[in-house]
Amino acid sequence: MLKVGSVVLGASDVRRAAAFWMDALGYVPREDIEDDWVVLVPADGLGVQIAVGLSGTPVQEHPRVHLDLYAEDAADQAAEVERLVSLGARRVDWDLYPDDPDFVVLADTEGNRFCVIDTSRG
Repeated sequence: MLKVGSVVLGASDVRRAAAFWMDALGYVPREDIEDDWVVLVPADGLGVQIAVGLSGTPVQEHPRVHLDLYAEDAADQAAEVERLVSLGARRVDWDLYPDDPDFVVLADTEGNRFCVIDTSRG
């Protein structure tokens, strides 16, 4: 049976994106960071790898695939959103929010969208 090994993100600046995701998730490079490719792994060795590859493809405003990062509750979610923004993420003016959303949409340093989810809400 197959399993997810890596999630691959496109970037115009691989080193900048790698630095953001290493700080955001506590990941480390599996090998040396190249200008066009790096695979990041959890420092403790457990979890899905994040690969960052050089890409000239424009960022999708409403991507079909994105990362969901889980927070324990609303307070943790708010703290993590602020921490991620301080690392270089930006808030996205998301036009598809439902009423009373349990997620916040952010973009990484390359514009890739991701969500921070309040998992206490179900």
